Amino acid sequence: MRAVPSARTTARATLAVAASAALTLGLAGSASAATSTRTITDGSTTYDLSVTAPDSAAAAGQVITVTGSGFNPAQGIYVGLCVVDGAPGAAKPTPCLGGQDESGSTGASHWVNNTFGGLFANSSKFGDGGTFTAQIFVKATLDDGSVCGEDVTCAVVTRADHLDSADRKYDVHVPLSFQ
Repeated sequence: MRAVPSARTTARATLAVAASAALTLGLAGSASAATSTRTITDGSTTYDLSVTAPDSAAAAGQVITVTGSGFNPAQGIYVGLCVVDGAPGAAKPTPCLGGQDESGSTGASHWVNNTFGGLFANSSKFGDGGTFTAQIFVKATLDDGSVCGEDVTCAVVTRADHLDSADRKYDVHVPLSFQ
């Protein structure tokens, strides 16, 4: 004689399989993040800059969240995906995806500035301790046709804004690969 599972046993088994599948899918879909740090001295003040962004993104494009802390709230920064050459501060990260997005149409850059932040598209002010959170659109192919990871090396970067664009102290690079 064969034992027939009860409805309660079948329901428990189904729930266990569904929960296991959901957990597996959740873990497989989880994106890991990378953090880059840099210590700089600006005048007589030392800042420990930290930027966190995902390790990878979809080549066709996606919106990612970038967080930072330890920045100088008196120095505005841009956050975006840019071509990098060398260590942070060695050379200006450029070109950047979306260029200077003054209209906010591409979402490819974000301006953090305590004077004008929040008044323009894709802009905000620093939080306590020089913190920020920004969402930017990234994709593998840049506006000039070069491809991150193939033709050029790209990273999510912070850099001094247009009010002090020659200042390389606030450059922080977080490498990003595309799938």
